[in-house]
Amino acid sequence: MTGNANPTLALLEARLAPLCVPDDPVAVELPPGSEDWPAEFRESLTGALRPAGVLIPVIERRDGLTVLLTRRSSALKHHASQIAFPGGGMEDADTSIVDTALRETHEEVGIAPSQVTVFGCLEAMPTVTGYAVTPVVGSVAPDAEFVLDRNEVELVFEVPLSFLLDPGNAQRAQRDFRGRKVPIFEYRYGPHRIWGATAHMLMKLREKLY
Repeated sequence: MTGNANPTLALLEARLAPLCVPDDPVAVELPPGSEDWPAEFRESLTGALRPAGVLIPVIERRDGLTVLLTRRSSALKHHASQIAFPGGGMEDADTSIVDTALRETHEEVGIAPSQVTVFGCLEAMPTVTGYAVTPVVGSVAPDAEFVLDRNEVELVFEVPLSFLLDPGNAQRAQRDFRGRKVPIFEYRYGPHRIWGATAHMLMKLREKLY
């Protein structure tokens, strides 16, 4: 892996602290490889978008840093059963996109905002469901207990951050879009397929760190 094979919280803080909360939460950046996407697919990601925030929750364990991920409920209308970070759409009461990410994380998996130390934000990324999603990176207290909203989340699991930062683990794949194949990247970790916006956020995190 390029850079430090054993990333630390100090590294995350140093690299991400200069990355401020975005002034415009719907100013998106298309993910790597998007130049090869069909024009109509690109256009579907750059129309009117609703701001959303997710937390990339990093936890310091005995064997190193891990990232907490969720598997969405199979009953959801959008992104059912997909692997994702906890988060959701911005509400009027949210004072910033960071507040959105922390509130949604608390609602979905039970991690209180007081248990999160925010390091910084990555660029917002668009989704085909009409959201501009800002990833907020933060460390979570190791003793945090997970209480899942089963209407939203079926399970949570942790992946070593070193695995996700290893470029050899980001594999090329394809997804269907209106009968056409669109190139994407994905990670395979045990039975879990991490793809789409979630995979692109992890690739962007690696870029910021190294």
